[in-house]
Amino acid sequence: MTDPSNQAPSQRLPHPYLSGNFAPIRRVQPLTPCPFNGTIPSDLAGGEYVRNGGNPVANEALGRDAHWFDGDGMLTGVAFNPHPSAEKATIQPHFVNQYILTDVYLSTVTSPFIKTPILPSIATLVNPLSSLFTITLRILRTLLLVFLSHLPGSSQAIRKISVANTAILYHDGRALATCESGPPMRVALPGLETVGWFNGEKCEGEAPHAAGSGFGGKGPLSFFREWTTAHPRVDPQTEELLLYHSTFAPPYVHYSIVAPSSVQFRQGGIGPRKIFSAAVPGIASAKMMHDFGVSRSHTVVMDLPLSLDPLNLSKNTPVVAYDPTARSRFGVFPRYEPEKVRWFETRACCIFHTANTWDSTSNEDLSTKTQQPVSVNMLACRLTSASLVFSAGAIAAPVPTTSVPAHEREEEQCRLYYYQFSLEQDTSNTISHQWALSAIPFEFPSLRDSISMSAAKYIYGCSVSDSSFGAALGRAVKMNSLVKVDAETLIARGKRNPPDQISGCVDNRNVSEILRSQENSDPIKIFRMPDGWYAQESRFVPRQGGSGEDDGWLLSYVFDESQLQEDGECRPDARSELWIIDAKSMSEVVAKIQLPQRVPYGLHGTWFSQQDIQDQRPIVSMRSVPRKPQDTASASPVRQAWMAVRRSIELRLA
Repeated sequence: MTDPSNQAPSQRLPHPYLSGNFAPIRRVQPLTPCPFNGTIPSDLAGGEYVRNGGNPVANEALGRDAHWFDGDGMLTGVAFNPHPSAEKATIQPHFVNQYILTDVYLSTVTSPFIKTPILPSIATLVNPLSSLFTITLRILRTLLLVFLSHLPGSSQAIRKISVANTAILYHDGRALATCESGPPMRVALPGLETVGWFNGEKCEGEAPHAAGSGFGGKGPLSFFREWTTAHPRVDPQTEELLLYHSTFAPPYVHYSIVAPSSVQFRQGGIGPRKIFSAAVPGIASAKMMHDFGVSRSHTVVMDLPLSLDPLNLSKNTPVVAYDPTARSRFGVFPRYEPEKVRWFETRACCIFHTANTWDSTSNEDLSTKTQQPVSVNMLACRLTSASLVFSAGAIAAPVPTTSVPAHEREEEQCRLYYYQFSLEQDTSNTISHQWALSAIPFEFPSLRDSISMSAAKYIYGCSVSDSSFGAALGRAVKMNSLVKVDAETLIARGKRNPPDQISGCVDNRNVSEILRSQENSDPIKIFRMPDGWYAQESRFVPRQGGSGEDDGWLLSYVFDESQLQEDGECRPDARSELWIIDAKSMSEVVAKIQLPQRVPYGLHGTWFSQQDIQDQRPIVSMRSVPRKPQDTASASPVRQAWMAVRRSIELRLA
């Protein structure tokens, strides 16, 4: 694979994540009616599908470093509004998209000279060719712009650096957009207006009330400790919000549980209780930790050999670095007792997304009348290297400086893996099973939300038609297949006839072989997009009164790349669609909604039910774009002098 940064300027291709349907859009629209073909299921009435993704608002310098995970958060939704008519009730879909009004976004749009994003690109931090001088310069630029935002002449001070561009979820009357560099940001449904930052105790834009300090607590490191995972988990039974905070200082990982307002949580003893920023012991350095697993009784954090540590610069190593010779460690602990973490070790790998985590229990403990967990099970999308981190920034993955033992070398792939962590022996930590359910590429997992944290039968995800994920990583990753995996059946098959630990697969067929299958009982079903069409992460919506776990619908934004011009850029009138697919058959598109504009390939979304929207907490105020600083012609001489100095600084940092 050629590193695009080494090409001559005249030969340099457009950045793959700033062109085509990855290119950001500027147009935002309020709720706008959309035409559609087919029949929209009545189960969607009153609900809304929303997806998050990075969309840099300062995008003039197209030759800059850029990464798929960069960019200001933009939410894109389709609300399914009931539309009563004279004959029968119908559903009218409405499209809406809005920037999330973070501190960084507001500072950018009110600073007239900013031409590139305020924050350094992840591509700069991971690129092994980035010099210490370059990285230091980018970080200093960010620090200076943040400092400048607090001085006279600024419309918006940057107090939190999150761009809230990764995912969105619902908890306790709030829709929350997330990103790993700050706390969640509340938005309003269905219009997607920005409300304000949520710290676990209180939320900007809501009525004030007595509350504690929330995420991060107090002290000089509280700013870092409030950084939350982009993938918090909501327990569908207890309604607890569980999340962790990964930082650059020991103990490196903290853990929080946010109580729903409808439940009284105990502060001591055994049972549910509120936790804020409790230390998780046993992690020796700062890591890039994107996701975790939560079962009914246990939590699983992942200490993988992918570092995210500014101190790497002192060792002449990129801020983000992967060590294929190190070990992957999984920390398993009781939900309310992170201090009791047990570490399970295995071969090096990268995991960005877990699909589901659940307990296996023994017979009832007569003394407590409860089921005792004997193991914790987890399904996760396991990559055999960190190539995705680099390819998502159009960077060639570095060649390892140390050799991986021959018996541990694996092909470049990303598969849906099953792990079982045994809890039966107090003196040894054993991974009883660790193998792939299928040989096909698999990422962006999801499931029926109401059965998460239990032994769900079906997992949904995205795949590519290439025989290996490594082939897809040689270019911008675009998904042309949606997959349904019968995890229950494949796990049972794997336990009866265990494949090789780590490198083995229960089902060794490729995508083409699975597509040729005519068996209704096939544990893997694939919906293949038409040629030239690409999908995004899908979300499941259940049918009311359905006949099984998979009785419902998959929703996914799709794009037809025949709308690209010869130079690879989208036509100005290019549009995306939202497809509604029968999740049981994985073959029928029941409705296609034509959107008024395209939806760039993005990250994660969720489904908000009509009840979720109706149950939102009251909002006192919402964020808005502040007025830009007024002309200084009538200002005092001192202010005019300062504004001239400020303008000069901004021009040099632009």
